[in-house]
Amino acid sequence: MRDATNRPAPREPGFSYAVRMGRKSEISAGLLVYRAPREVEVLLAHPGGPFWVKKDPGAWTIPKGLVEAGDDLLATALREFTEETGFTASGPFVPLTAVKQKSGKTVHAFACRGEFDCGLLVSNSFEIEWPPRSGRRKSFPEIDRLGWFDLTAAREKILAYQRPLLAQLEALLRQSDAASAAQGSRTSAE
Repeated sequence: MRDATNRPAPREPGFSYAVRMGRKSEISAGLLVYRAPREVEVLLAHPGGPFWVKKDPGAWTIPKGLVEAGDDLLATALREFTEETGFTASGPFVPLTAVKQKSGKTVHAFACRGEFDCGLLVSNSFEIEWPPRSGRRKSFPEIDRLGWFDLTAAREKILAYQRPLLAQLEALLRQSDAASAAQGSRTSAE
């Protein structure tokens, strides 16, 4: 089955694209990892490299990467999370509504609970010509640091287009808390 753009129709929870994509139709997938020791905190990554070194508010991101043609979204999110952090996440994974970058790229995210020590970050690297037009190539980590942030701080740190992911996570956790409370009151009434 194909959609209006002649791509394979989505299948839940993950789906694949099997056609070549241009920049506006590129797709990334990543993980929004959270923990709740007292209040909810999310794990965000600061991009590595010279373009991001002096940027902090509005520069952090969920670990994510490009979905190759034919790849499953969740499989890509898991692979990219491990490549960029050195950690392995485990489910359950809850799909969030996709968001779009200004460039038109669609970013799919999956929420999951996790606990990782940011000091143990091991990121893959990329290479660029640096300084520009120098003819020299230099390697940089894709992620130069990780941090746990409560939702208020995360809204300031995260890239603007990813803020709706935080709102979705917050809503999901409220629903989960309400369901747990309702279950608890039913159990105590019996």
